[in-house]
Amino acid sequence: MTLTHDHRTELLAGTPLLAGVDPAGIAMIAQRMVEVDFPKDHVIARQGEVGTGFFLVASGSVRVVRDGQTIAHIGQGDFFGELSVLDGLPRVAQVIADEPTTCLGLATWDFEAVVKEQPAVALGVLRGLAGRLRELTEAHRH
Repeated sequence: MTLTHDHRTELLAGTPLLAGVDPAGIAMIAQRMVEVDFPKDHVIARQGEVGTGFFLVASGSVRVVRDGQTIAHIGQGDFFGELSVLDGLPRVAQVIADEPTTCLGLATWDFEAVVKEQPAVALGVLRGLAGRLRELTEAHRH
């Protein structure tokens, strides 16, 4: 599967993590992302290892496994790996392809380069993370 720049931009623009990023920042991120295909049952990210990339599911689906327990299934438009990219610490879960899956990957060093070129991207990502944290916090209160 080969994604056009427009399709990449569309997928990124619809990602909650990047909701606060302006179109120029989205385009810059899309330009740096690499398309990666994974076969069914391929381990994309390993719990406990330091991650070097953020992934956006372009097609297919993956399962998120923490300490041997499946905690989520995510599909097109969903993302994973953002925490390791931001804090440089080991991944908190393992991610495995449930079926043949295509992801857009952004290496940590490419994310950092985008942020240096366009600091507004960092602010947009912070807003996206704050929204996700607020959503999780509110879900546990009710």
